[in-house]
Amino acid sequence: MSDRKYGQRGYREDERPAPRPKGGAPPPRDPAEGPRGRGLGAPTATVFRCAACGRQLEPPAETLVGATCGHCGADLHTCSNCVHFEPAVRNECRQGGATLPDGTAGVRVAKKTKRNECMLYAPRQTQEFAKEATRPPQSAGDARAAFDALFKK
Repeated sequence: MSDRKYGQRGYREDERPAPRPKGGAPPPRDPAEGPRGRGLGAPTATVFRCAACGRQLEPPAETLVGATCGHCGADLHTCSNCVHFEPAVRNECRQGGATLPDGTAGVRVAKKTKRNECMLYAPRQTQEFAKEATRPPQSAGDARAAFDALFKK
């Protein structure tokens, strides 16, 4: 505990340590420490996931209307898998709705999970983060030995 009575600015400032210079670079950090803070780090891969089951897949070609998920069999050329799908906007599409091959625009697609022939379709791809490296699982004897070592007399 400090022998000072008050901690406000200006009170016995001559006894305080000098503040760190502003604008100065922080001390160098060992890169082996890994990222600091709350973030997960930098994204590592761009992936496409099925909207129905969440399985990671190869993105379907933009013109391939009959593509299906190999795991659940759901159609992939749907509004729910499109980058323009947004439930909060009109027709639930940021581009104004489905565009038919005859050039008609603004058509509302009623079933967002069913296959359609929208010419504006672009597969929704997301940024994935790397999983943290985990230690290999320990046997029960190792865990018990670690516990005993923690509370040894």
